[in-house]
Amino acid sequence: MRSSIHRDLSPLELAVLIPCFNEEASIGTVVRDFREVLPEATIYVYDNNSTDATVERALAAGAIIGTELLQGKGNVVRRMFADIDADVFILVDGDGTYDASSAPLMLKELVESSLDMVNAARKGLSTAAYRTGHRMGNILLTLMVAFIFGNRIHDMLSGYRCFSRRFVKSFPALTRGFEIETELTVHALELRMPVAEIATPYKERPAGSTSKLSALRDGFRILSTIAALVREDRPLLFFGVFFLLLATGSIVLAWPLAITYLETGLVPRFPTAILATGMMLLAFLSGTCGLILDTVTRGRLEIKRFHYLAIPPPNRQFSKTAPTK
Repeated sequence: MRSSIHRDLSPLELAVLIPCFNEEASIGTVVRDFREVLPEATIYVYDNNSTDATVERALAAGAIIGTELLQGKGNVVRRMFADIDADVFILVDGDGTYDASSAPLMLKELVESSLDMVNAARKGLSTAAYRTGHRMGNILLTLMVAFIFGNRIHDMLSGYRCFSRRFVKSFPALTRGFEIETELTVHALELRMPVAEIATPYKERPAGSTSKLSALRDGFRILSTIAALVREDRPLLFFGVFFLLLATGSIVLAWPLAITYLETGLVPRFPTAILATGMMLLAFLSGTCGLILDTVTRGRLEIKRFHYLAIPPPNRQFSKTAPTK
C-alpha cells in the first residue's frame, strides 16, 4: 500500500541503493517491494560478481544495474556513493530481511527533522531471523563504539539506513567488507551529525538464500576497523592507553629497585633497571605521539566538517517553496 508521505517528498530525488552478491532468491522481491512503497525512487542494484541469476531477476523487477568487480560490500557501497547522485539515499541489503514499508517513515523523519542519517534498528521476528550469536556480537560491538564515539546508535551493524546527500558525498568509504556499517556509524558520530533510529521488523531470509556473514571472520574485521578508527580519530585515547600500560609496568619494575637504592645506595638487577627505564621512555614517546596526532586529527576533522557543511541539507528545497506568512 502506497503512503501519503510521497506527496510531501515529491520535490526530492530519491535513490534506493542495493548492493548484491548471489541474491537471486530475494532480489526480485526486494526491488518490487521498494518500487511499491517508493514509486518516485530510482532503484539501483549493484552486482558484486554474482554467479547466479541476481542480475537477471533485478532487471526483470525494474532495477537499474551497476557492477563492482572488487569483492566486498564496502567496495560496492563506495562505488554506489561515488556513481549515484540524489537528494536522499536509502541503503538496504538485497537479502529480503528488511521491511520495505519502513522506508517512507525513515524518509519522513530524515526530511522533517533535517537529519543526515536515520538508522533502522532491527527487531527480530524470530530467533532464526536474528540469531542470538549475531545479536550478542552486535550489542558488544555497538557498546564499544558507543563508549568511544558516543551513545547515539543502538544497532550499529544494521544494513538498512537512510542518508542525506551531504552525508553520502562527505563519506570517505575506506573499508572493503561488512565493516562498512561500522564506518558509516563512526562517520556520523565523529562529525556529530543529527541522526535518529527507527525500530523496524527484521525477517528471515527466503528459502534458497544463504548469509554471506561469517561471525568470527567478519567480527574480527569489524574489531580491527574499530581499532583503526580509534587510532585515526581518537589518537590521544589510543596512544594514552599504551602510555598508561608502559608507565605502570615501568613503575612496578622500578619500585623495588628504588627502595633498595634508598636503603643501600646500590642498584641491584641492573638489566631490570634498564628495562624499566626503556619502558618509561617508550611510555612518554607514546604519550607525545598521542598529543601531536590529536592536533593533526582536529585539523582533519575541521576539514571534513567544512566539506560536509558545503552541501545543503535535504529540506533546503522545501524552504524555497514554502509560502511566506
